[in-house]
Amino acid sequence: MLRRVWLQVDPGADTPLFEQLRAGVIAAVRGGKLMPGSRLPTVRELAVQLGLAANTVARAYRELESAGVIETQGRRGTFVARSDPTDAAMATAARTYARKVRSLGLGRAEARRYIDAEFGHPNSSRA
Repeated sequence: MLRRVWLQVDPGADTPLFEQLRAGVIAAVRGGKLMPGSRLPTVRELAVQLGLAANTVARAYRELESAGVIETQGRRGTFVARSDPTDAAMATAARTYARKVRSLGLGRAEARRYIDAEFGHPNSSRA
């Protein structure tokens, strides 16, 4: 279950509360504080723990579910997804990019140069 100790929101921050909650859950999953398959508190439980409106928590849960971070299993509850959607999305993107690079007759070094340029690598031509 989520604990108030590590999941906090700041009502005075510019970032909306639902977004702070969403980002906090994602950080907990990526940081290993919430393991795949872990049961999350109900919307009402978490709202009470954090002093938020239930609608705020519900919105964060909806967005997390649509992003594949959590899964709702009816009356059983809400759980951390068993697979990381970011890993799956990045693997698909990498596969697509590699295929395109090969179809253009380019190699790994050229592909990496374009990636580095997009990220502003200091050794790239776009930096």
